[in-house]
Amino acid sequence: MGVYDSGGRMLRGFLAGLADHLAPGGEGWLVLSDLAEHLGLRTRRELADAIAEGGLRVVDRIDTVPRHPRERDGADPLHAARSAETTSLWRLAAVG
Repeated sequence: MGVYDSGGRMLRGFLAGLADHLAPGGEGWLVLSDLAEHLGLRTRRELADAIAEGGLRVVDRIDTVPRHPRERDGADPLHAARSAETTSLWRLAAVG
């Protein structure tokens, strides 16, 4: 499932509130595609800043490349972005 998050409000809201919902030593997991970065809708720096502003640190990140028909469809108007897309599992923990 994909979500168009105009202006990144949902993502920033999630990251801003996550630390308050974690048990001591707990993690929050975020599965996020970098398609928005390839389309110029968000930068990696904006994501890193939102993580830090939420009082979070990255414990680990696991990446995977697309394996769906649309990433191979040269007729898709988003083909270039989709073929470069990486989806990551971000493991996040509270700072401190």
